[in-house]
Amino acid sequence: MTVVSDVITAVLLPTGAVFCLLGALGLLRFPDIISRLHAAAKAQTLGLMLILVGTAVQLPLRYAPVLLLVVLFQLLTAPITSQIVGRTAYRVQALDRGALFRDELADRLARDGTPVDEQPPYEDADQ
Repeated sequence: MTVVSDVITAVLLPTGAVFCLLGALGLLRFPDIISRLHAAAKAQTLGLMLILVGTAVQLPLRYAPVLLLVVLFQLLTAPITSQIVGRTAYRVQALDRGALFRDELADRLARDGTPVDEQPPYEDADQ
């Protein structure tokens, strides 16, 4: 059993680390906020989950609830954080709306009476 668990851990830990590294590289290299959100949220979450599963295989069963709570917390907070960052970037016009396939938030904000297009671009707001 230890050989099997060692092999599982030997596969999952480096794979999770590679996903975390790719997420960090995507965060640094991707051109816009939306792409960076995908890299940060998805790759980081998957990498963390693989690392925690690889760790759980090596630990006694009594530590499993703690690791499960960490996974659940990550699964709950990463999409919410990405949603908040994306909406904030949209509202301050820090993203290129022409690159969006479909702009559902514009209709919703127009219905709510939020003037999004009247704000100056984000780069001009700092000057």
